[in-house]
Amino acid sequence: MKVDTLLFDLDGTLIDTNKLIILSFVHTLEKYFPGQYKEDDVLKFMGPPLEESFQELNPNKLDEMVQTYRTFNHEKHDELVTAFDGVVDTIKTLHERGYKLGIVTTKIRPTVEMGLKLTGLDAYFDVVVTLDDVTHAKPDPEPVNLALSQLGSNVESAMMIGDNSHDIEAGKNANVLTAGVAWAVKGREYLESYHPDYMLEHPSDLLSIVGDET
Repeated sequence: MKVDTLLFDLDGTLIDTNKLIILSFVHTLEKYFPGQYKEDDVLKFMGPPLEESFQELNPNKLDEMVQTYRTFNHEKHDELVTAFDGVVDTIKTLHERGYKLGIVTTKIRPTVEMGLKLTGLDAYFDVVVTLDDVTHAKPDPEPVNLALSQLGSNVESAMMIGDNSHDIEAGKNANVLTAGVAWAVKGREYLESYHPDYMLEHPSDLLSIVGDET
């Protein structure tokens, strides 16, 4: 069956929020764990929901740490966030060609909407599944399955694209095709270790992949 549905992670896949996320973690961790974390140390926290990362560090301060992170993150958002090169043109082309497009993210909806609106990508996505919409976040298949249900799509004709292990694992758990992005902040080799079906060197690679996929 030909691919007609494309589900995308947002951060690190379509929009470059890497610096924003890293600085938000550093800001928060410096407040609660002074001198213990530098920028390179927070890469391991990128991908899972905030609550999951902070729960492991200090469950008693979980809500407070999440709020500290989000306050800083929202204040700096528009200053630091851009779409990756080639993303907007590729998504626009896919939309014009009639592909069903969805976002599947571990972020909360207000932050997702900020990023989509800032980059102009909000015009192209039929469905946006956020952390607020599910009980179990990626890598559980629930967010992918919900997006497929809302789009009226079959697993056989869908692909999940992302920059993190959670994206690839969620796609595999939902039995859809998967694609990693070589511009992932954790590096191409890290993502390849999860064996996505495809690896995108540039967003436009997706146009030929889905055009050839049967």
